[in-house]
Parts: sequence; C-alpha cells; structure tokens
Amino acid sequence: MSKISIPLGPQHPGLKEPINFGLVLEGEQIDKATVNLGYNHRGVEKAAEERTYIQDIYLIERVCGICSHSHVTCYITCVEEIAKAEIPERAKAIRVLVGELERIHSHLLWLGIAAYEIGFDTLFMYVWRDREHVLDCLELVGGNRVHYSINTLGGVRRDITPEIKAELLKRIDILEARTKYYTTLATEETTVLARTQNVGVLPKDLGIRLGACGPTARASGIARDVRKDEPYLIYDKLDFKLITADTCDVFGRVVVRVLETVESCRIIRQVLNYLPEGPISIKVPWKIPEGEAVNRYEAPRGEDIHYVKGNGTDKPERVKVRAPTLANYHAVPHMLEGGWLADVPLVIAAIDPCMSCSDRALVTDRAAARSAVWSWEEMRRNGIEFYKRRGVDFSKVTLK
Repeated sequence: MSKISIPLGPQHPGLKEPINFGLVLEGEQIDKATVNLGYNHRGVEKAAEERTYIQDIYLIERVCGICSHSHVTCYITCVEEIAKAEIPERAKAIRVLVGELERIHSHLLWLGIAAYEIGFDTLFMYVWRDREHVLDCLELVGGNRVHYSINTLGGVRRDITPEIKAELLKRIDILEARTKYYTTLATEETTVLARTQNVGVLPKDLGIRLGACGPTARASGIARDVRKDEPYLIYDKLDFKLITADTCDVFGRVVVRVLETVESCRIIRQVLNYLPEGPISIKVPWKIPEGEAVNRYEAPRGEDIHYVKGNGTDKPERVKVRAPTLANYHAVPHMLEGGWLADVPLVIAAIDPCMSCSDRALVTDRAAARSAVWSWEEMRRNGIEFYKRRGVDFSKVTLK
C-alpha cells in the first residue's frame, strides 16, 4: 500500500487554534507524524518588558484564558521573591483557592471538549452546564468569570467573606457530586471506553524522556506534580492525593482529570476551613530591586515555569514564560504514530493544548549570522510594513 502525506492545520475544524501537524498515512493508519509550531505570536514577553510590574499582572494573565491565574501567580511570585516580600498567609490561601477553582474549570472544560471529539454530545452539554457553577464561584471571588484578576503585588485584592465562603461550599458540594457521576460515566460508558482505550499511547519511559508534564505525564504513571514535589503557597499544609494512571492512553488522561477535579473540591474545603485571620496584602515598592527569580507552578495543564529579571526600575528587564503545552508537544507525534486518522483530533485534544500559550518568535539576521532584539515600536512598524506589502495599509487606519 502506498503512503500519502497530508497536512492537518493550521486551519482545520478539529483545531481550536492554528497549528500544523504533518501526517504520513498508510491507508487510514498513521505511519509518521510531525508537529510544526509558529502560527501564533502575540509578543507577550516583549510587551511585558515594555510595561510596569503592575501592568504586567494583567498582561501575563492574558497569556491564557483558562490558566490565567496560574500564569499570573507564577509571575508575581517571581517578582515578590526578587523584592523579598513575604505575603500574608491569608493571601496565600486565597491564591490556592482560586487556583483550585481554576483547575476544576479547566478540567471540566476539557472533559466537555473530549466528549465532543468522540461524538458524545450529551456528556459535552451536561459537563458545560455544570461548569457554570465553578465560573459563578470565580466571579464571586474575583469579580470576573474568565480573567479574575485576584492577584496584586504583595497579596490579593479581594477577601473571602463568611457569605462568600458559604456560597462556595454549597457550589462545591454540587460540583463534587456531579464530578463523581462523570467519573463513573467516563470509566464505564462503552462509547468512552471504545474511543479512548489504547488510543494515543505514551509509555512511561518515553514520557519521562520527552519531559511530559501534568495530566499527560500522570496518565502514563509518572508521579510528577509541583504541588507535591516542591510545595508552594500553602500546599504543604493540605492533604490531597497525587492522581496517576497506568494505562498510558487517552483513557488514562480522562481518569486523571476527573479524579483531580474531585481532589480539587477536597482542597477547596480545606482552604476555606483553614483561612487564617489577618491582612490580605502588604505594600510592595513599584520599583523592584535588581535580581532574578524562577518559579514553578502546577497549572491545570501541567508545570508552568516563569523567569523574571529585575533591574531596579518599575519595569522588568526580562520575562520568560514556559507554558506546559510546550513541554507536552514533543510527545504528540509518538502518540499519533501507529494510530488511526479518525483519532487524531482526540489525541491532540488529550494534552489539552494551548497554541497561543506556547508560540514564541526569534528574529534572526542571516547576513550578520546573529539574532536581533526588536523594541515594541519596531515590532509594530514591521507588522505595518508586512501587511502593506500585501495591499493593506494599517498606518492609515484611525481608531475612534
């Protein structure tokens, strides 16, 4: 049988963001797969270096709409470490509370998408209906349903009142009960089992070698979780299980996420009952001393890493973001090879990818054989010239 090469993406109904997968097929079976990045670039890191630390809180939060709290907590912890600011215990607890609400939100959103990819639309609609409860909780705590903006330099900007606590506990009881139902459904329903078992296989040794993280790694039996390995905030005071599976396939990734959602409900109850008295923030100077810091954070998709370098001004000299999706991309071709074309969207979705979180750009000068650093204004000007050569002149566009 002859082989045929086909592109999947960068624009494709099965992809929510632009990315390209090169597939070599032998019939309907995938013989070889490659992943090609670079279709997104928003200049987030460069934009962060052109703005103040306070402005960057809201910029970094927009690296991802689902992991927004994860990114900004990882970033702001670096800034506070450079400034040698010890935030109040109550603020740490509230950050953990929002982080676990975000984990529930992310995992339920993913479960709905996974159900949609396998054609189980009833489960998709049920899960996204229940997801409204956690979005209401996030709005109650932070004031927003997507970018909650709870963090500020030195702590958090809103407190948890007794009324909010009571409402959160009521909603968490509903979410936990529904998630336990979904756990049974995801592990026993024949449609789910048929479409997920032995699909997108990633052996444990290969997952370790390729640096997989988050639920993708834990579904391959890799017991790796920053909350346990290197506890931050108040995770060392909480009792929760590190969820793993040994099936090494999409089914294992479903199991890990639904069981982690149940654990997040347990964590939230502990945090609400632990909340110590005291302030929710301290004052931190706008000008951060010289220094640098690296921090790790267990985002819903996996290990998030941020690097921040201060130079004594109110703007960072360097901000670097390593999103978990970038770590998991390396494993995707291996998950696809040997599988079937019909399973490709589900296998890709199983790592819960965020293309916009991952893509970065480096400008190189081939003539000078070196990389170049562009200012924000140079990037803007280059973008205008790029489109002008294609017949669109944005320099003449006025914003009203």
